[in-house]
Amino acid sequence: MKVDATTFEGMHTPIYILEETLLRRNLQLISDVARRADAEIILAFKAYALWKTFPVFREYIHSTTASSLSEARLAFDEFGAPAHTFSPAYTDAEIDEIARCSSHITFNSLTQYARYSSRVRDVNPQLSLGLRINPGYSEVGTMLYNPCAPGTRFGISPDKLPERLPEGVDGFHCHCHCESGADVFARTLVHIEDKFSKWFPQLRWINFGGGHLMTREGYDTDLLVDTIRGFHSRYPNLDVILEPGSAFAWRTGSLVSHVVDVVEDQGIKTAILDVSFTCHMPDCLEMPYHPEVRGAQLLPLEAACEPCTYRLGGNSCLAGDFMGAWRFQKPLAVGDTVVFEDMLHYTTVKTTMFNGISHPAIGFLHADGNLEIMRSFGYEDYKKRMN
Repeated sequence: MKVDATTFEGMHTPIYILEETLLRRNLQLISDVARRADAEIILAFKAYALWKTFPVFREYIHSTTASSLSEARLAFDEFGAPAHTFSPAYTDAEIDEIARCSSHITFNSLTQYARYSSRVRDVNPQLSLGLRINPGYSEVGTMLYNPCAPGTRFGISPDKLPERLPEGVDGFHCHCHCESGADVFARTLVHIEDKFSKWFPQLRWINFGGGHLMTREGYDTDLLVDTIRGFHSRYPNLDVILEPGSAFAWRTGSLVSHVVDVVEDQGIKTAILDVSFTCHMPDCLEMPYHPEVRGAQLLPLEAACEPCTYRLGGNSCLAGDFMGAWRFQKPLAVGDTVVFEDMLHYTTVKTTMFNGISHPAIGFLHADGNLEIMRSFGYEDYKKRMN
């Protein structure tokens, strides 16, 4: 069916809509950065895993990164290439299958490396093995997302590394960004080199993790390229890998919802929707952040009593399943469409079926304007999760 990507008129049930034109725009930019910087940029499934769109991705990139057995299998089976895999802790039950589905495995600790390094190479002799390091420096302000916060469970600090790395270690993995700019990476790199460069001659690659939001408007891609090229000039023996998630799907699509009721208490009007923040937009409450709503102006909470201004409420039983306030161009009524912008990265992989609430469908709006429904959800999906 043809769809107007501005109004989404005719859509009567909730749906995430990924737009092919916007996705290809991001993929082209990322591909260009990788070429200019002589770096490998791969897709992190933790932020985006809509596997029916992988044929588009394969036109621009060649690898993905996984954090679990299921993600590693998705890389191997559906993307068609073994994964770069990292997990805080591997288990006896899953490690052999992870090794089969991976090209790279990074270990979070020296004890995990000692336990599994020989075993995974017996399963897959082609594997390249690495260690996650912790530089103790990150500019991520939200502690929930800061992997270098005091007491972190991620990575090995330099004081715990031996002068000679364990036999078979090919690379380091370092993740300390979250939707960050190139200037943040440049500053962080100073700390990484200062603390870990003495081990670089023993390595073949370094993975600088995710959080490099190179597709965001205003991101300095030239600085990112120059920073990586400068790193190459200092350490020509090291291949450089980046594994952003959000950057691939940044501003590529929306969550289309609808007003099902309007309620009022103490002068505050709440438009109740057929979607839920806690179920379908969990990062809004976790981060927290206020999403952009198409055609509406975000106002301070004290403005919630003003004309045409509403809290937006989810349809779950969680008392805190609401955000606001937004001022609309006219009063909201039952049946009106409310579009949440930029709802493809992280959202689609973190949704829940709490309360058994109807899960939004997932659609792919092709460049010719035709909408393909890639997945719809119903009672059987909820029932099987409880089985």
